[in-house]
Amino acid sequence: MDTLLHSPSSMAKRPCPSQNPRTPNLNQLDRDRLLDTFLEFSDSPPFAIDLSFERLLESRASDADQTKLIDRALQLGSVLLEAAKRSARKRASKHNSLAWVLPPDLTIKVFSMLDTQSLCYAAATCSMFNKCAMDSSCYANIDLTTVVPKVNNAVVSTMIHRAGKSLQSLKLGVVPGPTTPIGSCQPLVYTIRNSVDVSNFSWNDKRSRQGKESSILSRSCLSPLGANNGAPGILLRRLHLYNIERMDNTSLSGALGACPFLVDLEIVGLHVELRQTLLSVSANCQSIERLFFESSKSGRDDSLKSPTCVDLVNNCPHLTSLALRGFKLHDYKVRILLKGFKKLKYVDFSTSYSITGSFLRNLGSSTGGNLLEVLILRDCMHLKMVEATRLLTAVLAGDFKFLRHLDISNREGLASEDDWIQRCHTLSTIPLNRVLEERPNLCLLAELPPEGSYPDMDPMFDSEPYSDISLPSASQMSSPLSDGSMFVSFSESSYNSDHGSGNEDARDVGYVIYDESSDEVDYVAM
Repeated sequence: MDTLLHSPSSMAKRPCPSQNPRTPNLNQLDRDRLLDTFLEFSDSPPFAIDLSFERLLESRASDADQTKLIDRALQLGSVLLEAAKRSARKRASKHNSLAWVLPPDLTIKVFSMLDTQSLCYAAATCSMFNKCAMDSSCYANIDLTTVVPKVNNAVVSTMIHRAGKSLQSLKLGVVPGPTTPIGSCQPLVYTIRNSVDVSNFSWNDKRSRQGKESSILSRSCLSPLGANNGAPGILLRRLHLYNIERMDNTSLSGALGACPFLVDLEIVGLHVELRQTLLSVSANCQSIERLFFESSKSGRDDSLKSPTCVDLVNNCPHLTSLALRGFKLHDYKVRILLKGFKKLKYVDFSTSYSITGSFLRNLGSSTGGNLLEVLILRDCMHLKMVEATRLLTAVLAGDFKFLRHLDISNREGLASEDDWIQRCHTLSTIPLNRVLEERPNLCLLAELPPEGSYPDMDPMFDSEPYSDISLPSASQMSSPLSDGSMFVSFSESSYNSDHGSGNEDARDVGYVIYDESSDEVDYVAM
């Protein structure tokens, strides 16, 4: 009964939930005055406060009461500290909003020009900047590359979610730094060789490459691109991925499938297969203009097939820049690519195995190669001296009219005509100064080791037989095969074998040799 009698009065003393907490009642006014008095003690010497607290502590009879007093003091100090910090931020934000001269829309525009790390710093400055930094347009170009692994899937997902449909560029992974020294005319590229120029790469160097520390990004780091029915990836134009060790073929293919309008793809140090990646690009990224792909296995990926080259040429007609570095590439497959892409201006096959240079024959005077502006064949192990000489002869003859950068350097020396293990160290038949005199706008790099140096070859390739692909002669072109099909080939007997003969036009009919048993085509004329 007493409980029932006292219940209404107890309920009446409870604060109403709808009551404004900022409207002080009597108890709150007492608390405010007490806090104000307490804060005045901040002017007192620290030892005075220490003595007061010690006296209070000694006034407690039991050890438990003393412990409780210390805990309450720590809790009160923590609460007071957080309240002071919160109020300081509010005052600073108010001050910034009054002192900041730009309106929110212009502030967002400025923030959208910042790199991702600077944007995060700005967002942490104050609440006003944080609000502006949350606009999706500020995350159109996301760069989460780092020197050491420090970005995880959650960070990537958060950034992509913030960008939404505004996402245009995404860069992920570990990037040690640009490999080209200042002052070199070689284009800058990022590579898994940490701060080492490609000219310092040795074919017998079996040590693990630097810059490949285990990343905390997993194979699903790109899955947010396909979220919300693919909204984040639908307008993505640029995707650069560096040294994400856990990325596999399936994950990369899924990501490319969510980016149909990709124009710039750069892949360095991923454990993905060349053939599978090019098939994914061919099927999903038909607007691609730049493709840079460096192998993580240095000459051990021999997966590329000629039909894959044909599909890439047919499905990606806008490609202007192609770099396939460190793969095992054969000349006839490379020729399919270079003859097929009609807009190609930049080519880089540095550190690629098996290329001899025969794919360059007549390329500079024909459709598909005459527009080349940059050609990099640096440290291609099988690049022959005779092919390099023929290339420079063609340049002197007026071919490759638009070429402004040529690199045929090799730190091991160029391969001889008959045996690639025997290395050549000079281009004596073609004086380089003559080439530079006749083509003053050409940046020519032909750095070879001094005569008498003998490089140590990679034992993996010592026993590897290599011979040029034997193809039908020009007189056999367009001849019917036994099964009624047609073939088209090109002769590699001499560098200028078909100049003016009309054979180049004859090869452009478009027939293909295809061998189902080996999954190969010898050549496709475009």
